[in-house]
Amino acid sequence: MRVLIVEDEQMLADSIAEGLRAEALAVDVAYDGETALEQLGVNDYDVLVLDRDLPGVHGDDVARTVVGSELTVRVLMLTAASDVSSRVSGLSLGADDYLGKPFAFEELLARVHALGRRAHRAAPPQLERSGIRLDQARREVYRDGRYVALARREFALLAELLKADGAVVSAEELLEKAWDENADPFTNTVRVTMMRLRRKLGEPQVIETVQGAGYRIP
Repeated sequence: MRVLIVEDEQMLADSIAEGLRAEALAVDVAYDGETALEQLGVNDYDVLVLDRDLPGVHGDDVARTVVGSELTVRVLMLTAASDVSSRVSGLSLGADDYLGKPFAFEELLARVHALGRRAHRAAPPQLERSGIRLDQARREVYRDGRYVALARREFALLAELLKADGAVVSAEELLEKAWDENADPFTNTVRVTMMRLRRKLGEPQVIETVQGAGYRIP
């Protein structure tokens, strides 16, 4: 899942991003509405965590732009105003969910996951294929019953391959979903992470390389 956080309080934005990245999500951050709109025009996001009270381009205007476009991103609106009228007006703009400040990170995380499931066809809590079982809720992976400890990027990469249900996933698609905007598309980061993942999963190799196309788990 790829998430865009738009929050002008930089410490709060960076704190949310750090927490979500620890959950193996790909996260980008914008500190103003103008930058957010630029990023939304370039990247494919599943969830937009949007502060309503942004300077310059207001969060309401960002929400209106998203709703009026063909973007499929789900919007979680944040605001310090948590009264009923503020929630109603925020949702009337087209936001999918609303969370007042201050909030518990665990609640924000749960809401982000819920919106991410609505953005695309929901993946089951456990993904299984070719002897691999991945538990998304517990963030656990087993190969033929053997527990496999994975780093968060390895876990995210494996999850994307399992969600593909045997189809080929390109390196570009993996980079888009498992990393964030700081990843250099011209590096071999996907290949290196794939090597580590294959080594940890052990023999026989279960992830195939399809020359010129990408990777798959048959």
